[in-house]
Amino acid sequence: YYLLFLLFLASCRSHSPLGPSVATGLGSAFSAVQTSSVVGGKQKAVTFNKLMVNTGRDFNPDTGHFRCRIPGAYYFSFSVGKFPSKLLSVILVKNGEEVQAIAYDDYRSIGRKVQSQSVMISLKEMDTVWLLLQQNPQYAVYSNAGPYITFSGYLVYPKPQAEPQSAGQAAEQPQSAFSVARTSTFMGQSDRHHNKPPLTFDVEYVDIGGHFNKTSGLFTCHFPGVYFFAFTVGKHPRKAVSVKLMTGSGQVQAMVFDEDTSKRREMQSQSLMLQLNRGETVWLYSQQDKRYAVYSNQGRYTTFSGFLVYP
Repeated sequence: YYLLFLLFLASCRSHSPLGPSVATGLGSAFSAVQTSSVVGGKQKAVTFNKLMVNTGRDFNPDTGHFRCRIPGAYYFSFSVGKFPSKLLSVILVKNGEEVQAIAYDDYRSIGRKVQSQSVMISLKEMDTVWLLLQQNPQYAVYSNAGPYITFSGYLVYPKPQAEPQSAGQAAEQPQSAFSVARTSTFMGQSDRHHNKPPLTFDVEYVDIGGHFNKTSGLFTCHFPGVYFFAFTVGKHPRKAVSVKLMTGSGQVQAMVFDEDTSKRREMQSQSLMLQLNRGETVWLYSQQDKRYAVYSNQGRYTTFSGFLVYP
């Protein structure tokens, strides 16, 4: 879904009121795939053998590195296949090994599946972003001609120019974006919460406009329009997971669910667009029953992002 979404935006962003960066040749977007499996060892970065998009040529598939040319807020997403009977751990890193988010699965089954993650981060010129593969043969990522492994990035909002606006110049379009993460586990306590309290967060990557409150877990719409939301949650060992994207007075818009209570840790992801009016709120709700939990740690398994696509 992330790949299709990126290709859609790259093709039509220049027709959007929010698209001057692309229209003036200042855009930056990439989407790459890998059609071969990689086993952990000497190779540190996940590399790619096919480019779908590389606007601005800021991504090098041979090294797997994206180098920032235009300072601003970037949205990154990646999906990786789990190799049969191997562990999976792929980390989005910035400038060396600064952990931004992780895709993880410690279940050594013979089956194959895909784990996904996404986050928006602020970058300065020459910052680098890439996917770190654990350098241990117990870990691997799986792919084939399918492909299972994808990595995409997109400049959502360039950093505002310092020069004052000249007479007759078009006013800047509204900007609203957030990206947050949890570094601790949330355990359900009871099912008596009828008001469905939001899941809260302690790491803030981006909060353009100041419209997301990580302490309360609420995003409040200030600019009516179409918004894109994505979230990933970690599954706690021996617990089920049920997390819903909520709006208004508690309307469910999308959810992730896994009722398996085995000891394994893995992840679930979801995304969609919503048409919002001024004052509407959006949040994540984790089921309060003691059977449920959301897992995270310093690897940042649990993330939540959203941004204004079209006002």
